[in-house]
Amino acid sequence: PRGGFVSLLSAEIHLWGLYFSSVYEVVTVTGDVRGAGTDANVFVTLFGEFGITPKTHLTSKSSTAFERSKTDVFRVKTNNVGQIKKIRIEHDNTGLNAGWFLDRVIVTDMNRPHLRFYFPCNNWLSKEDGDGLYVRDLIGSLNPMDVPKINKYVVRVFTGEVSGSGTDADVFINIFGEKGDTGVRRLDNDKDNFEKGAEDKFTLDAPNLGRLRKINIGHNNKGGSAGWFLAKVIIEDIGNKCVYQFPVGRWFALDEDDGKIQRDILVGGTEATGIVYNVAVVTGDIRGAGTNSKIHIILHGSKGLKNSGKIFLEGGEFERARTDLFNVEIAALLSPLSRVTIGHDNCGVSSGWYCEKVVVYCPFTGIEQTFPCDKWLDEDEGDGLIERELYEMVSLRQRRLKKSPWSLWIWTSDIKNAGTDATIFFQIYGDKGKSDEMKLDNNSDNFETGQTDKFMIELPDLGTFYKLRIWHEKRNPFAGWHLNKVTLLKTLTKEKYSFSCGRWLDINEDDNEIVRELPAEGSLVTEVMPGEMIKYRVTVCTGTVSGSGTDANVFVCLIGDQGDTGDRVLYNCINTVNKFEKGNADEFFVEAVTLKQVRRVRIGHDGKGGSSGWYLAKVIVREEGQPESEAVEFPCYRWLDKNEDDGQIVRELVPAGESPMLKNVSYHISVKTGDVPGASSDSRVFIKLYGEKADSSKETLLVSDNDLGNYFERGRVDEFTIDTMDIGKINRILIGHDNVGLRCGWFLASVQITVPVQGRQYMFPCNRWLDKDEADGRVQVEVYPSEILPIEKLINYEVSVVTGDVRAAGTNAKVFMQIYGETGKTELIILENRSNNFERGATDVFKVDVFTIKAIDLGELKKLRIRHDNSGSSPSWFLERVEIVDLKESTTYYFPCQRWLAVEEDDGQIVRELVPVDEAFVKKDSENEGQSLATLGLEQKAKSTTYTVKVKTGDKKNAGTDANVFITLYGSKDDTGIVSLKASKINKNKFERGKVDEFTVESVDIGDLKKIKIGHDNKGNSTGWFLEWVEIDAPSLGQCLKFPCGRWLDKSEDDGAVERIIFPAELQTTEYIPFVPYEITVYTSDIFGAGTDADVFIVLYGSDGICSQQKSLCLNKREQRMYFERNSVNQFIVELEDVGDVIEKIRIGHKGGGLNSGWHLDRVAIRRLLPNGKGSETVTFPCERWLAKSEDDGEIVRELVPSEIFTEKLMKDGTLKQIEEEVEDPLEVHTYKISIFTGDIYGAGTDANVFLNIYGDLGDTGERKLSKSETNFNKFERGQEDTFTIQAVDLGILYKIKIRHDNSMFSPDWFLDKVEILDETTEESFVFLCERWLSKKKEDKKIERTLYEQVQLWLKAVIPTHLIPYHITVTTGTEYDSSTDSRVYIIIMGPQKVQTERLWLDLPEGKDEFADGSVEKFSVWGLDVGEIKKVEVGHDGATPESCWLVEELNIVVPTKGVMYNFVCKCWLARDKGDGLTSRILNILDADCVNTGVKVLYEVTVVTGDVEGGGTDASIFMTVFGSNGNTEEMPLEKNGDRFERGQEDSFIMEIADIAPLRKMRIRTDGKGTRPHWYLERIILKNLTNQEVATFTYGEWLSKLKNAKGSLVCEMPAVINDEQMMEDTTYTLQVKTSDIGGAGTDANVSLILFGENGDSGTLALKESNKSNKFERNQMDEFSFSDMLSLGDLCKVRIWHDNKGIAPGWHLEYIDVMDSATDKTFRFQCDRWLAKGEDDGQLIRELACANNDILELKERTAYEIVTVTSDREDAETKENIWIILEGKLGRSKEFLMENSSKKRRFERGATDTFQFSSKNVGDIAAICVGHCPKDGKKSSAKADVFWHVQEIIITEMELCNKYFFRCNVKIPLRYKRRDYKVFECAKVTESFASKARSLVPVKYETIVVTGFEKGAGTNANVFITIFGFNGDSGKRALKQKFRNLFERGKTNRFYLETLDMGELKKVRIEHDNSGLAPGWLVERVEITNSATGVTTIFPCGKWLDENRGDGLIWRELFPRY
Repeated sequence: PRGGFVSLLSAEIHLWGLYFSSVYEVVTVTGDVRGAGTDANVFVTLFGEFGITPKTHLTSKSSTAFERSKTDVFRVKTNNVGQIKKIRIEHDNTGLNAGWFLDRVIVTDMNRPHLRFYFPCNNWLSKEDGDGLYVRDLIGSLNPMDVPKINKYVVRVFTGEVSGSGTDADVFINIFGEKGDTGVRRLDNDKDNFEKGAEDKFTLDAPNLGRLRKINIGHNNKGGSAGWFLAKVIIEDIGNKCVYQFPVGRWFALDEDDGKIQRDILVGGTEATGIVYNVAVVTGDIRGAGTNSKIHIILHGSKGLKNSGKIFLEGGEFERARTDLFNVEIAALLSPLSRVTIGHDNCGVSSGWYCEKVVVYCPFTGIEQTFPCDKWLDEDEGDGLIERELYEMVSLRQRRLKKSPWSLWIWTSDIKNAGTDATIFFQIYGDKGKSDEMKLDNNSDNFETGQTDKFMIELPDLGTFYKLRIWHEKRNPFAGWHLNKVTLLKTLTKEKYSFSCGRWLDINEDDNEIVRELPAEGSLVTEVMPGEMIKYRVTVCTGTVSGSGTDANVFVCLIGDQGDTGDRVLYNCINTVNKFEKGNADEFFVEAVTLKQVRRVRIGHDGKGGSSGWYLAKVIVREEGQPESEAVEFPCYRWLDKNEDDGQIVRELVPAGESPMLKNVSYHISVKTGDVPGASSDSRVFIKLYGEKADSSKETLLVSDNDLGNYFERGRVDEFTIDTMDIGKINRILIGHDNVGLRCGWFLASVQITVPVQGRQYMFPCNRWLDKDEADGRVQVEVYPSEILPIEKLINYEVSVVTGDVRAAGTNAKVFMQIYGETGKTELIILENRSNNFERGATDVFKVDVFTIKAIDLGELKKLRIRHDNSGSSPSWFLERVEIVDLKESTTYYFPCQRWLAVEEDDGQIVRELVPVDEAFVKKDSENEGQSLATLGLEQKAKSTTYTVKVKTGDKKNAGTDANVFITLYGSKDDTGIVSLKASKINKNKFERGKVDEFTVESVDIGDLKKIKIGHDNKGNSTGWFLEWVEIDAPSLGQCLKFPCGRWLDKSEDDGAVERIIFPAELQTTEYIPFVPYEITVYTSDIFGAGTDADVFIVLYGSDGICSQQKSLCLNKREQRMYFERNSVNQFIVELEDVGDVIEKIRIGHKGGGLNSGWHLDRVAIRRLLPNGKGSETVTFPCERWLAKSEDDGEIVRELVPSEIFTEKLMKDGTLKQIEEEVEDPLEVHTYKISIFTGDIYGAGTDANVFLNIYGDLGDTGERKLSKSETNFNKFERGQEDTFTIQAVDLGILYKIKIRHDNSMFSPDWFLDKVEILDETTEESFVFLCERWLSKKKEDKKIERTLYEQVQLWLKAVIPTHLIPYHITVTTGTEYDSSTDSRVYIIIMGPQKVQTERLWLDLPEGKDEFADGSVEKFSVWGLDVGEIKKVEVGHDGATPESCWLVEELNIVVPTKGVMYNFVCKCWLARDKGDGLTSRILNILDADCVNTGVKVLYEVTVVTGDVEGGGTDASIFMTVFGSNGNTEEMPLEKNGDRFERGQEDSFIMEIADIAPLRKMRIRTDGKGTRPHWYLERIILKNLTNQEVATFTYGEWLSKLKNAKGSLVCEMPAVINDEQMMEDTTYTLQVKTSDIGGAGTDANVSLILFGENGDSGTLALKESNKSNKFERNQMDEFSFSDMLSLGDLCKVRIWHDNKGIAPGWHLEYIDVMDSATDKTFRFQCDRWLAKGEDDGQLIRELACANNDILELKERTAYEIVTVTSDREDAETKENIWIILEGKLGRSKEFLMENSSKKRRFERGATDTFQFSSKNVGDIAAICVGHCPKDGKKSSAKADVFWHVQEIIITEMELCNKYFFRCNVKIPLRYKRRDYKVFECAKVTESFASKARSLVPVKYETIVVTGFEKGAGTNANVFITIFGFNGDSGKRALKQKFRNLFERGKTNRFYLETLDMGELKKVRIEHDNSGLAPGWLVERVEITNSATGVTTIFPCGKWLDENRGDGLIWRELFPRY
């Protein structure tokens, strides 16, 4: 089942065969009564001993089921629920005549076919007829004659005596007992029911429910006065003679009581303790999706045993794209749910509804489940259902906070004016935390005088409660409220608390407060928490700075060891009238339950009013009644002003003497608003963080750090900082807005919270509307983190800068500072904040976050560098001193300066280095300011690193920038400092849209690269820049890192930052072998014209042919002009691949071009360091030749070998030892003569430039242009040979060449015959055959070929052991932005953490993205993980840009024969959905289809070594075995397979049909070289290494083959034995003696036998001149055939050509000369369009097989295999019973005796029994009994461990395999046994042949409903069964327009019975105007058995959509 029944309780899994699904056959018999048939949808639910199946839809719209007196057969695949107790059968009352008279239902478990249950009904299911019910519960029995016992329940409903108590609505009831429920029944018996004070009686028929537990009763709110007051319900159980009372006494009305119209009522009327489920129903965003119908839902618990009953979702809108939220209260714990049923009543005007999904969250278990639907519930759409079963997508299951239900009762006092109309808020405190603030909505009649109001609330686990705060916010005169008390009751455990109040909350009464804190009372509250009330006297001192006072509303919150007071507005001042004026000390009382010690004060204001800025000096707190000395002072002395200091208007204060920085933690919050229309909001946004230790308060985000002016604008990022106490790891956040303002709706994309102190960064994806009018209308939302990333931990330094008190001391320049400590230095910090800084005599306080290096902090501070940029009007600055507090160590460093930083004062410096005054531990380190990098020698180069930096600018509008870009690289040891990116190597105009720029950055060793900072200076015209990514390649480290960014660096976009810090993306890092530096010195000769300006390059070769890349020595044209002058010596340092210790040769050359490119090179010297760094060696390569086109031999590339090596070694004693030595026998230079043969065919010659590279085992020549032919002036002409000479260092043995042309000039196409190469030095010759075109127009359109010498052994496919192939198909969605160009990967996981590695799905060349709507296919090799449990799919994109919508994922595991299909429809993106770029899919979410096991074979194809033997035609292979045959499979060309003289090996998956018999190969004879000389093909089974050889040795060609044949058949040769005999088939065809029987059409046939089929044989050459005449016998002979053994059928057809093509065939006889047998095939039917059934094709069964009349009795051979482990054996007896399709056998006793021991460890025992024939064996029962029949008590725990049982039916020799592998306990009773189901059947040929009877298959094809779904192309179908296939049949009907959109077409095909159908292939020929076709499904009914098999498709067959295929293979869904 799809995730249906997975409960997470493992105990239940053992109970129930969870994964064991079962197939049930359900047969319905419709009665023979007028109007008995129905066209409604019929559903069945099976109730078994282990559970209840989901409601299953029988049949589909397209078939003609449920007609009067018809019997219909359905196969239902569902959970195995054991023996079936009852069924519920129902219909949905849709269609024109829905009423149905059902006679009976018969249900058979196909795994145990003798268990057949009969369910008599003999009743109407109709709204109009009978009792008006259209759902019935039927009781079954194994005896068809039994009359079931149905119980009667009399339901008496008493309506109350209250005014308006009656109802006109429909009333429904569901009765729940211990044995199930009645289902929802409507109470209706025609008269006017449910009137005021009336009693109504109803009788319900239902199976016995046992003791009743509860009822669910309600109405659907229809009619004028739907409200109903129900007094009570009484139910009389007639069968069990009991009466149950259900007192109710409540309203069922939307406008009365609690607004419910449906209730659960327990027996005796006890209040049901409901568990609340939050149900969100999402209506799709499709035209017409909304509905006015009544929607209902049923929630099903695990295994379907419990359900909620039918719940009507009242009050929802169900409009397009809206989400409706419901709180459903049910008196049962169902979560986690197994499934959800959702449907509607089909009433209303537009009743159709498109449901997208249902999400159910149960606070009690904290589990949120998603049930996707994405279907119509509409009579007229799709399958017409109006109710659906939805299954959970397990992969999306979320664990949320658990909450429990509580009852909250609020008692308003009974005194005058006690009531209020204000909204009441409350908050609860417990010892484990506090609840959120909760709002109690005041419906007009709540909180009235003397009234008790009841509310249901949900609270997380807060521990024991100690106080409750309750308040309202109305300060007007009539809002006052007198609260008596509050009680809280936990509904499930009955824990109870009460909170007494007895006081006013009124601004004019008592102490004028409208907030009260109440201490908890009750048995649970211990004395540990004293709940005494305390008045705190809070004194607020405003500062004396000018403008200190404020008119804003100030609030304070006192935080102590026991809770806090909440935010209290300071309203009633005790001592002053005008509050918070400059210099005031205002006193206030705050009354609260004791906080114990007050630890901190949170104070702030709301920023309202004209001058809201406030300078707060301090706050003093003391308990009233305590002495003044006990007061605690909380100093502040800072502004609370948006425009001063840091802009914060809320501060947290700590007591005097404690550092606030130490106590507080900074939370940096980035809020990203979505980039969708209307996303921005003007509301005030608040956020609350929930941590492991505590929760923050609700903070309004008023003042942002990056100050974008207007907050929360579309597509922007706002950054805020909240300073508050450390709340630990953040678990979740609450974010929302106050919904005030004109445009208050807001689309929130995501929130990112960085906590430097914790070293963590949290991502909270949201991607939803917070808007009253969108989606679910909520304006606040809880979000859980999608990922938590580690970042660098930072500690805080507090920097105070003191400006001197000298005239004009202040500055308005920008000030920069850098701090140096012993473990590192900070970055350059700009000192700036919102106030006016560096004024004369001021002290400015800064808080700086500092970059850390490895150590947590800088250690002891050593020095400080401070400077300013001399900007502004008066930049001169006199700096007194700087103080830095290390808050972690709480040490203060003083850096005195007392000097000017000014150009015109002092020494004119504007930068100062300061050291701390305590000189004791400071040694002045001289800063080594690194040498200039230009002069670095080789030694320095080895210590330094060259980074190649590539910068990609995004492909967006205005993405490019003209600003100056700079970058800093940070390593684990150091950083590079700021580097300007000035000279791009690629583009002159840098950083343009969509371009990649490349730069080089040199640096001393900075360690491992950790992060980079990149930014620009915002200068120039268009400065905004969209940076896609930065890639940094460090060859000397062998590492290439990718830093994804995907964001704007633009003042007016995103968060307005123009520099960013980026971290590398782990998945995108590539590593390789590090490069090493070489110092290359080039000596140009001292002769005339020796110099060159050309581009000189070099390649180094080590031993074994290892070589470096080709490297140009000059970086640009300027250097080319400077270097390589006559007699010059030029030195270059280059980083190249390490070619090893020995440089065997170098290749040096230039590219020509320019005025004087000729060059005379004297020699080259190459110096490299020795591996240990102890010296170097220099190798000299003499040349002394020209490299010039006009000198010497005209070559401009030379290969040089070394002459001498000079080594300098550093000895232990510190001296340098110098050694000079000659090179021993260097490689010689050889001369190679190359002969190129152009083919002798039309157009073979070329004028293009040809290039050649020769490879030997010692290296290669490099690519050389073949310019001067020595034989012909005009090179490469048709049929000629051209010779060239190349000099190269000895290549050793040549094994391949690469040859190409550049496709230039007029006719570049070239047919190359072969290349011969003669090594003149050794006189060895090598031949490379080609015989192919090098052309962009012909063959495979390649102009480069790699040719190999002789047969290459190393070309063999390497098969990894224990790896298996996985075929993966990925469909990308079609929404906006669905596509991605990231690399996609998949990980397949099995049980116990076994998983494949990351399997990258790399797109084929030429594709650079997973495009919208594309379907991409991949084959990857991965570990065999056993049974697949989960699949992870993800991509490496790390930027917000890289989003990808995965529509579906399909995985085929051929070696297991399964296909999994996941309909994901989920985003993998940072900025969409839930913010994940990888997702783990649970296999339970996949549809699993059996596709048949495939075996891996290594296929080796040998092409003959004959001229022109190679081909580029398409080749197809079919393999035949004695267990069936494969379909025709293409052999992939793959570029260079099937060429002359080659052996090509590759791996193929071939069906499990061994032993192999023969192979058929076919070519299509197309292509530029259609002829193929096939030598032989070898198949090697990789599981058992068995080899079969198939030899042909002949042409497959219309021209070169004597018969012109393109098909060949080859028998298998295994171990030198040919598996099939050669024979001649003689066919005698007898035409009947009927008028018009003869035909002139062309007749063909195929013979089928034991060893496969004959292929198509055309009946051409007869012994008669005029074939197929009336009553004539024609004889045909086919020689050189392979004998098929016994024949079983013939397929014969004709092409309907000629004048009278109709043909009446009497019979065919087939003689096989090898076996000397004759087979008769009787026909006696027409093959004619106008006769019989109009088929031109017939399948005939072999008449010989009818002789095998099956006897009633047969014999069974039973083989048991006892397990080979200890204690497996038994000395006792075993008994067995066979359960077959035709019945059950008697018990067979397999006896053990002392003479003949059986069942020993590892033994195989054989028994034989005669019995009646039970048909196909489906299951066996096996028991273990004592042999003497005694009740043996001593051997209580004796077991027999059986491995396998194999049963052979001796008559037909069918074998049945049962894989047991269990212990069977010894039992005296026969009731205890184990049942095993058949695992595998091998059917004998005789048995298969017997079942070949003609069958009509009704084939229904349903075309999809989308626009353009229909097709006019010709459609073909092939049906495959376990007993053969139908052949390809055209689906045609005369004069009918078939396959139109949304239509159903019916066809009848007659073939011989194919057995169980396993797949269907449907295809079209792509003809006609719009051939694209959307196939919904195919249904095939075997009219003999009535069994329908459904093949769902739902895919396009269209060359222009998805994967572009116009054929599909469909697999059955039961």
